[in-house]
Amino acid sequence: MISIENVTKKYVNKTALKNVNMQFEKGKVTGIVGENGSGKSTTLKLMAGLIYPTSGKVLIDDKQARRLSSNKVAYMSELESFYSYFTVKDAIDYFASQFTDFERGQAEEIVSFMNLELNQKVKHLSKGNRGRLKIAITLARRAPYILLDEPFSGLDPMVRNSIVKGLIKFIDLEKQTLIVTTHEILEIEPILDDAIVIKGGEILARESVEDIRENGQSVVEWMERKYREERRK
Repeated sequence: MISIENVTKKYVNKTALKNVNMQFEKGKVTGIVGENGSGKSTTLKLMAGLIYPTSGKVLIDDKQARRLSSNKVAYMSELESFYSYFTVKDAIDYFASQFTDFERGQAEEIVSFMNLELNQKVKHLSKGNRGRLKIAITLARRAPYILLDEPFSGLDPMVRNSIVKGLIKFIDLEKQTLIVTTHEILEIEPILDDAIVIKGGEILARESVEDIRENGQSVVEWMERKYREERRK
């Protein structure tokens, strides 16, 4: 389990998260949704151990999240993560050398699924294809926790749909947990178990997607309603 307990994260001129509490159990797909600057990416970086809370605790299986947590957490950032002179194969080789849970065969299978070629140079890939490569590299790990920060950025709608199918195909939800931040809620909604809406560094609500649908709403409609309710306060 990942547990975020009374976490506040402050930067020099901004409070990114304010006394946040969340838990993520194994075997679930959770979407963290909200407007730009709401604290979504900060939340994932804290879980990945890349940054530390100003106050509170972030625990990965009851141990404080830190950089060595990467042995349990596979984190895909919005930022570029490959040398431009790499080929797709070079990227696979590099990450295979960095993580003992990296499965080269699965990486090559996902790359093929993503319609990438092993001899392609990263510098010649479009933004969307670099995004596909990042997803492939991340999903090739057998880490218990998979964190994807805006995985659909720069991808056209048809590609997003195929990648959502890939998320389910290449993740073992009996052993892994998937946590996704995204603006592209419509594409990801069919595979979500839970949704968390965040605004201004605070959690407005968390509900199961099944309950949201039973109330006659989509996740987008539910998020918009929570934002309206917050504005009225």
